[in-house]
Amino acid sequence: MLQVQDVDLTPNPNALKFVLNEKLLEHEKRQYSNRDAAKDDPFAKGIFEIDGVVSIFYMDRFVSIEKSQTATWGMIQRPFINFLKTFDTQLLPKEKERAPINEDSSVMLKKINQLIDERVRPVLANDGGGLEVLGLDGNVVTIRYQGACGSCPSSISATLTAIAGLLKRDIDPSLEVTAG
Repeated sequence: MLQVQDVDLTPNPNALKFVLNEKLLEHEKRQYSNRDAAKDDPFAKGIFEIDGVVSIFYMDRFVSIEKSQTATWGMIQRPFINFLKTFDTQLLPKEKERAPINEDSSVMLKKINQLIDERVRPVLANDGGGLEVLGLDGNVVTIRYQGACGSCPSSISATLTAIAGLLKRDIDPSLEVTAG
């Protein structure tokens, strides 16, 4: 039975990270920005049934829930805990196989992803979020924040600046980072 082991605050004032007692996913990350996007995922769809939930991000052993500004955590936490107790993890959609590394991928893009895997994603996951590298166009890296990071004010400014600084210092001083 799924249970919440811990609840962590995130830098996003409207998001909480719920640490679970068992893994939901081995390697995938799933982000849903609205109820319609979650229609094929019974886990996320069930969470969206809770009044006040506006986005869901889950991976490994945690779920980040973002609430509407008018909702209170009291409206969400108890129904979420009750939902977990009754949810059958066998209903989770199967994970997609990891795509093999494309040999045609840019060497630069591979370096960027490796550095982000090692230094950025673990920190963001600790705060209930994630990051997807959307691409590299010339010297501009486009990223998308996931989970609690998606609408967090500090992601838009401080974190983006820190990621840009890390990539410039460790990979190429001409790199720029933008959120897409």
